[in-house]
Amino acid sequence: MKTGHGLAAMLFVTVLAVVSPGTTSAAESQTGVFVNGAPLSGQTLSDLQRLYPVPIAPGRYWYDPMSGAYGMEGRPVTGQMAPGLALGGPLQPNASNGNSGVFINGRQLTAGETAYLEQACSTPVARGRYWVNAQGIGGYEGGPPAFNLGACRGGYGRRPGSSTRTFCDANGACTSTGILGTITTTP
Repeated sequence: MKTGHGLAAMLFVTVLAVVSPGTTSAAESQTGVFVNGAPLSGQTLSDLQRLYPVPIAPGRYWYDPMSGAYGMEGRPVTGQMAPGLALGGPLQPNASNGNSGVFINGRQLTAGETAYLEQACSTPVARGRYWVNAQGIGGYEGGPPAFNLGACRGGYGRRPGSSTRTFCDANGACTSTGILGTITTTP
């Protein structure tokens, strides 16, 4: 996947820090950037800009803080960034308008996302509710680990179980590779 701008161009930051959502005044909510239905404050955008120097286009996005997966609201996953960031509101089941009956960390996947997982992992994906962390380890909601998406083939070009990696050149062009694929961005 390739994207030239927007949230996808900057949010796959591989940091361990949590970005504080801060307070959102009326002026700050004018950023036009919403994550999980909640506006991001100007301070949060500034904090993200310090972590990754690519502009964030106004828009509506979803973010899964457990896995680090993110995308445009109403659309499937775009990529993966650092998990655990305090961005926006809670992830909603209908964040990507999925209809597959497969839920990961509360978000219903699209039929295309489910088909991709089935192909990459060479196994059917049963309807149900699952948890998945940023390393691709997952299981049924409330249950112990039962699978490792990082061990699936699927063109990730990396060792099983490795975490997301992001490399940026001096001009700000970055490539991020993780359990959910590869994204290349330009500033």
